[in-house]
Amino acid sequence: MSDPAVDIERDPNLVGGFLKGLSVIEAFDSDTSRLAIADVSKATGLDRATCRRLLLTLVHAGYAQFDGKFFSLAPSVLRLGYAYIRSASLPNTVQPFVEKLSREIEESCSGAILEGDHIVYIARASQRRVMSINLGVGSKVPAYCSSMGRVLLASLESETARQTLSAADRPRVTPKTRIGVRDIMAELDQVRRQGYALVDEELELGLRSIAVPIRNMRNEVVAAMNVGTQSARVAVERMINEFLPPMQQTAASISRVLP
Repeated sequence: MSDPAVDIERDPNLVGGFLKGLSVIEAFDSDTSRLAIADVSKATGLDRATCRRLLLTLVHAGYAQFDGKFFSLAPSVLRLGYAYIRSASLPNTVQPFVEKLSREIEESCSGAILEGDHIVYIARASQRRVMSINLGVGSKVPAYCSSMGRVLLASLESETARQTLSAADRPRVTPKTRIGVRDIMAELDQVRRQGYALVDEELELGLRSIAVPIRNMRNEVVAAMNVGTQSARVAVERMINEFLPPMQQTAASISRVLP
């Protein structure tokens, strides 16, 4: 098997340096917001000299900050994400529907798309904080243990979903987290049959969420929408009986305006 890095360098249509710079940006997240050159090298697989030049280039361009020891992303990097949000029709379409649903049921609602083995939030309306981390547009969480992730994985061909799960890191983030591929695939089969996913404290203790698919005019699943609540406050039965019907109605309304 050929080395992808070598293929990139050999392909005259690709700019290897640009791809390396993007990998450096992606090395930063909420758990690793301040990194030394050695940390970036470990995360990206690039040598330290290359990481140093790329990091200093980001600093020069205003996308990163350096305190003499650690690098961190600068607020200017948000322009990269917001450029997509402003230009993409899907987030702009979903956001007002999510906000309306959130007001009606007085719970936090979100929309997301699948990106590899994670979901990326494209819409968010928060009534109250239900997770220990702050979620917003652009946030990413693992697909295997999240309600929207399971809805989106269930929309894939079964073998594609299996391969995605097999290649993904699947830590047991709570005692209730399903991590076995066979167990999760069984859950995806159930999601396909019932048309929604309910995840109970698998992503975070105290968090219960329910999600439904969002389809386009061709009946293709293009996104998912969920409602997240505190498990001590809202029972599973209430989520299914009270929240699921308006969620399905909202998803149908979104589908009617998507191309």
